[in-house]
Amino acid sequence: MSNPLTRAEAEDLLFREALLIDTQRFAEWLELFTPDVEFWMPAWRDENATTEDPDRELSLIYYKGRRNLEDRVMRLTSGLSVASLPLPRVVHQVTNVLVLEADEATASVCAAFTCHRFDVRMNRTDCFFGRYDYRLVRQDSAWLIARKKITLLNDTVPTVVDINSI
Repeated sequence: MSNPLTRAEAEDLLFREALLIDTQRFAEWLELFTPDVEFWMPAWRDENATTEDPDRELSLIYYKGRRNLEDRVMRLTSGLSVASLPLPRVVHQVTNVLVLEADEATASVCAAFTCHRFDVRMNRTDCFFGRYDYRLVRQDSAWLIARKKITLLNDTVPTVVDINSI
């Protein structure tokens, strides 16, 4: 029998995810997600509330299924998207990781994040920050991301924001 997810295990997964995206190891990054992952960054409805239903309301980013994330990574890295070349340099800082609920098979985890991004084309530095909410599931002996909700707190975005910048 397996044990519930620990905070150390949650931190290891979230820190690994950040490192993989920072170092553009996208194939390894994608392996952290379940095939039916929901990757969602809701828009703000007003000053106090975000949208709640990605199927009916505006989202800043919404991908249902790893295949859709794979397509986005392909567009980012194929060289065919002029807007993506060169990719910005990024560093994610993930903090305040808490396991909210956990059993042997699933866990709810939250964290705070900051992403510093340098856009080489524009010689510009941006900083995005907010909160992550995860639903993790155990598959075999590994914990995978089944849902990632990104609440971007500084949502006045000065330029295009993409999966590697949040």
